Amino acid sequence: MVQEIKLLHIEAKDIEHRSMEIISDTIRQEYPERMIPQELLPVMLRVIHTTADFEYLDTMTFTDGVVSILSDALRQGAVVVTDTEMARAGINKRRLSQYGGEVRCFMSDPEVAKEAKARGITRAAVSMEHAAHIQKPVIFAIGNAPTALISLYELIEKQQLHPVGIIAVPVGFVNVVEAKELILSLKDIPSIVARGRKGGSNVAAAIVNAMLYQLPEK
Repeated sequence: MVQEIKLLHIEAKDIEHRSMEIISDTIRQEYPERMIPQELLPVMLRVIHTTADFEYLDTMTFTDGVVSILSDALRQGAVVVTDTEMARAGINKRRLSQYGGEVRCFMSDPEVAKEAKARGITRAAVSMEHAAHIQKPVIFAIGNAPTALISLYELIEKQQLHPVGIIAVPVGFVNVVEAKELILSLKDIPSIVARGRKGGSNVAAAIVNAMLYQLPEK
């Protein structure tokens, strides 16, 4: 009981620090064959910290230089577009705003809902079309809707959109795997993809935060 009471009084920052130590030790001891490049390590650690799932060691896929590219864009005030309010809420907006950036989510926009209903498509797909009109560099962080990824793929193929990069980590069973592979097929678009069925809005937010936390505080 005394030990439990002491645990309750550990500060959140100390819990996070200890958690990261445990994750790092677990990777070294239980997955010694995994050689994670230093540039990717903060992202991998935060994703595993968020999910407690070491399977991401096998499924997380990074295009060449993507973390540097996205980090530079965040440093220069890029807009992050999410497909859920949950992902938007999970991204550290204070840190993002220090560099002139912001997070946008169009899913609750009445015009998006009206248009999606009229066209018989998902709000996520229409949201991506609306985001294509943003006049600043954009990073898409998609953690829920495969239709958002399909819409992004189509917009990019039609040369109506050229994002800085795409974080493609939706969770689910219908079109999820296929939509992620579509994003990986876009050779000119930097991407971070959680291949397979796993992912989620929390993972999308964790990836953005991992890069933000590597930037110096202003």
